[in-house]
Amino acid sequence: MSESMNSKLENRRDFLKASALVAGVAVGPGVLFYGIAHSRSPEEGASSKQRWGMLIDTTKCAVGCNDCVTACNTENGLSGKTGEQDSQWIRKLNIKHLQTGVEHNLPMLCQHCENPPCVDVCPTGASMKRADGIVLVDRHICIGCRYCMMACPYKARSFVHEPLTDQNPEVPRGKGCVESCTFCVQRVDRDETPACVEACTASGHQAMLFGDLNNPESDIAKAMKTVATTEVRADLGLNTGVRYQGI
Repeated sequence: MSESMNSKLENRRDFLKASALVAGVAVGPGVLFYGIAHSRSPEEGASSKQRWGMLIDTTKCAVGCNDCVTACNTENGLSGKTGEQDSQWIRKLNIKHLQTGVEHNLPMLCQHCENPPCVDVCPTGASMKRADGIVLVDRHICIGCRYCMMACPYKARSFVHEPLTDQNPEVPRGKGCVESCTFCVQRVDRDETPACVEACTASGHQAMLFGDLNNPESDIAKAMKTVATTEVRADLGLNTGVRYQGI
């Protein structure tokens, strides 16, 4: 990329950031980018004292169950319709051990890495990680280049191809932007669990556990001390916030 192009991109980035802040003041918190709109309080914001994470027990993840997917679609305003070019923030995978033949079902979502590749490659800073470890996309400055989609080893990001209607005002989305699982940040900031976890628990499977990895007294921290957990693509050294049990 030439020096002049770099300069133009940087100027555009600064302009868009400023515009986003002004727009946020004008239209309210539902349109502000997540770093500001979805903090726990205007005074505190996200804190590095916490790191939100998820533990998924694949031995409890039922074959054919899509409750987590349905709950995610409903909460975040995704269509969930096969054949449509809408986003999918969580999907069910069937994996098979090549040597033993053992198969597992597991939900795959943004892994909320400590060292997220999507953030590293983003030219505008739209891909970002909050202080509490939640990885998000600032839709005000996303230019739709899709570098982050190519960089994500989990194929966890989607591109919005079509205009959107009937959106959840707490989950602003936009055509031409990349998006992915946010851990239902709007719920987390109200001290609620992500929709997928709530649905899994309500169905009786209890395969998903969410909480603060930095709090030794949290259920997830205690569980991770007593059971063997696995990172998907641990060889990449990303230190994912999502861990799996039973694979």
